[in-house]
Amino acid sequence: MPTAYISHPDCLKHNMGSFHPECPQRLIAIENELKTTGLLAQLQCYEAPLATDEQLARVHTPDYIESIRQASPAAGLVALDADTAMNPFSLNAALRAAGAVILATDLVLNGQVKNAFCAIRPPGHHAESDRAMGFCLFNNIAAGVAHALAQHHLQRVAILDFDVHHGNGSEEIFRNNPQVMLCSTFQHPFYPYSGANGTTERMINVPLPRGSNGAIFRQAVIDHWLPALDRFQPEMIFVSAGFDAHKDDDMAQLNLEDSDYGWITQQIRGIAAKYSQDRIVSALEGGYELESLGRCAAAHVRALAAD
Repeated sequence: MPTAYISHPDCLKHNMGSFHPECPQRLIAIENELKTTGLLAQLQCYEAPLATDEQLARVHTPDYIESIRQASPAAGLVALDADTAMNPFSLNAALRAAGAVILATDLVLNGQVKNAFCAIRPPGHHAESDRAMGFCLFNNIAAGVAHALAQHHLQRVAILDFDVHHGNGSEEIFRNNPQVMLCSTFQHPFYPYSGANGTTERMINVPLPRGSNGAIFRQAVIDHWLPALDRFQPEMIFVSAGFDAHKDDDMAQLNLEDSDYGWITQQIRGIAAKYSQDRIVSALEGGYELESLGRCAAAHVRALAAD
């Protein structure tokens, strides 16, 4: 079976200003690299649907969903916080981003594809149940996880988050849900200044100091993620795929290489083969240096698509 590639032109229309690092060119860089390397031709492409309010309400409060709808401007930009804004196209982009992960969940669990990568924006892992922050409006991965639990009746699902920032939103939404494990590596101390003291048997937070390289990252995964996943034995794996821990990305100060993203994807596939019937859904989070973003996303997709 093929790997699914899910995106939508609406995700290119969300624009928070000409100097904002979370820009439409991010998706263009990824797709161009996939075309150049021949990977895109190997994937099964789908357009993302709009997530419904019912689907979003599994992870966000109804009042919050309505507040995002009401905030959507007819023109110009409206700021939700110091880093996060909406233009007239942002609402549909956010609905497509969450809808992409929900579609990917259905495709994988219905056996139509092997696994899936969602090339979407805005990202999602900072969005809490009632709060937009960190470039994120809706928590895309959380919406997919909740869909897998509610509609497909899975009992144990894991989120693996290798973005350079802690996925505070995913933790807030699922911290008290025994069906969900979150494994996260992230630079600390660093935005959003959370996670370092939040480790439990299901919240596997591994803070990495500024300057950490791929060897340190890999050892953290081996020492902390893999034993926890062996204990939990997830029936499906969701990936918050942020590529901003790369050494060329000046949004942060970790020093991962292109090869580290292929390696972590191989580790994820190994866990999925053992416990999850190979079922993986990955969604784009961070990554702001366009050349390294394209290469690292391609390394991730290449490892997902490999036989």
